[in-house]
Amino acid sequence: MSRLRKTFRALEIGDGGDGRWTAHARALWPRAEEWMTDESRTAEGADRARALFETHMPELVPVLERLARQLDRPGGETFLTLAALRPFFSGCTQIGGDGTLLRNYDFAPDECEGTIVSSHFLRPVIGMQEAVWGLLDGMNDAGLAVSLTFGGRFVHGPGFAVLIVLRYLLETCDTVDEAVGRLRSLPIAIPQNVTLVDSEKSVTVFVGPDIPLTEAPDACAANHQHLPVPDDQERFTRTQERLSTVRATGTDVAAMLKPPLYQYAYDEGLGTVYTAHYRPAEGRVTYHWPDETWEQSFTGFTTGSRAIALGQAG
Repeated sequence: MSRLRKTFRALEIGDGGDGRWTAHARALWPRAEEWMTDESRTAEGADRARALFETHMPELVPVLERLARQLDRPGGETFLTLAALRPFFSGCTQIGGDGTLLRNYDFAPDECEGTIVSSHFLRPVIGMQEAVWGLLDGMNDAGLAVSLTFGGRFVHGPGFAVLIVLRYLLETCDTVDEAVGRLRSLPIAIPQNVTLVDSEKSVTVFVGPDIPLTEAPDACAANHQHLPVPDDQERFTRTQERLSTVRATGTDVAAMLKPPLYQYAYDEGLGTVYTAHYRPAEGRVTYHWPDETWEQSFTGFTTGSRAIALGQAG
């Protein structure tokens, strides 16, 4: 099986005000602005996005304004609200338990930012960044870790891309219960499954524009929320098969690196791009690939880049 290669980067950006975040964000801007909706490019759309952000994430407003000034691009502040983006649909499998969070992120490799970021906007946070300051998964210095999977239903409504929601939870919450409480009132644009872990508790919740927050039967998620899953969806995504497998294997990294949890459908946007294993109480995360690992922590964050081979190990 052919091997794809993707370059992952690790950046330490502090509070975003010293130029490190700015240089990275400006390099990504041509691709990032393509995520914006036509409405978000109007004055009315920009006002709505700003008002939504101010209402639901007031603690992050000073950070939003600082980053927008640093980015200094037309429409930059509106983009950074992540409240006016085109929907994106990914794969993914995740499980929480025994104080750890383990997840596979499945997407088109060329469309994934691939940036591990250590930041200190409101508090120390480490995570896999997307959309220049949103997060696909991450942990904070209080010992809370979160990650996302697509909920499997192709509906879209007003609200935030879940990427900024994960950032917000990690910046403002200490525990799973506190984060779930905040999630209940946050409008989220497409169906998402969010797994949350701290030293005492692990839970997965289903959220979306057309449902109230619903707690899953256990702290596992693939790419569905409600049963039954249509036959054609199951054939394409294998979401029920993956969920059954991860329930059986638990927080086992080796199982995540093998089918059916590790996926090879890169041409369909469903190949596994990385595996992340968070131990938030220890402040450590290890990113895994078939041939390589990369550990990061709050006490030992290493910047740099690595060209990683994806797909079946040699």
